[in-house]
Order: sequence, then C-alpha cells, then structure tokens
Amino acid sequence: MFVLGIDPGVSRCGFAVVEATANGPKARAIGVLRTDPNDELPYRLAELHFELKGLLDEFTPQAVAVERVLFQVNVRTAMSVGQASGLVLAEAAARGAVVIEYSPNEIKQTVAGYGNADKEQVQTMVARLLKLPSAPEPADAADAAAVALTHLARTKMARRVETARRAATTPSVAP
Repeated sequence: MFVLGIDPGVSRCGFAVVEATANGPKARAIGVLRTDPNDELPYRLAELHFELKGLLDEFTPQAVAVERVLFQVNVRTAMSVGQASGLVLAEAAARGAVVIEYSPNEIKQTVAGYGNADKEQVQTMVARLLKLPSAPEPADAADAAAVALTHLARTKMARRVETARRAATTPSVAP
C-alpha cells in the first residue's frame, strides 16, 4: 500500500510517498514541490497541479493524506495554503484514492507521541520511523512524511479494531 502524504503550500508543498511493508513503513520519495513566488497565483497553482499529477501518475497511491489547514495568523498565507490543499484533495479524489485530512495535533501525537511536538521532534521521529540516515529537510518534507505515517498508523489500528470486533461477534462452533 502506497500513501502520499502532503503538507500543503503554494511556495513549498511537502510530499512523501510511504509504502507499508512487512518490515514497517518505507519511504519511496520525500521532497518539496516549489513554485516561484514572483509568479501570479493561478500560474503557481497550475504548476503545483502539474507536479502533483506527476507524483500521482508515478506512484499511484491508494491513499492521499493531507495536513488539515486549521489556523494561520497571516490570512493571505491561509488562503493560499487552503487553495493548494483543495487542489490536492480534488485531484486525489478524482483518481479514486482514499482521501483523508489530519490535524497538525493528530499528526504530532501519532508520530512524536506529543500533540505539541516541535518541528525538530517531528523530523527526528520521521527519520527513526522510516529508518533514514538523517532527518528529512526541509521541515515541509518531514511534515509530509509524518502525515503519511499517521495514515498508516491509524489504518493499521482501525484494521486491528475491526478484526477484534469481528472475532468478538463471531459465534464459536463447538466440536
């Protein structure tokens, strides 16, 4: 199972393709999609869309997990992050992928064990969980990997709960 994690942004959009393997999660690609801040927003969004389609074509993820935009001090930044996020959500849904959003606190809690973890703590835990030689740089890339790891962890837990529920409700057959 491939999960594409996205830390949305127009200037820097973090991405990580993480595969669920029998030996734990494995990073297939981690990086940042960048656009030129001197270009007008519609052209930047078009460029981001083109790059995103390339990732989806190359890896065909079964799920796309996106960091939910909750609050930004700068309204202009919040608007552009929301536009980038919407672009990702729409393209992934159009391709039939499972699309889910996680809050920053959910991601930090899942990956670092603490909902108020700082960027360095998240980067360190991403490196450990993915068995990377060093923390992904920049932080946007690490954040995207953390989003993907959150989805894998939550999906795994949901499967365990469902298996336990089924076992508890299945009548046993006496010999």
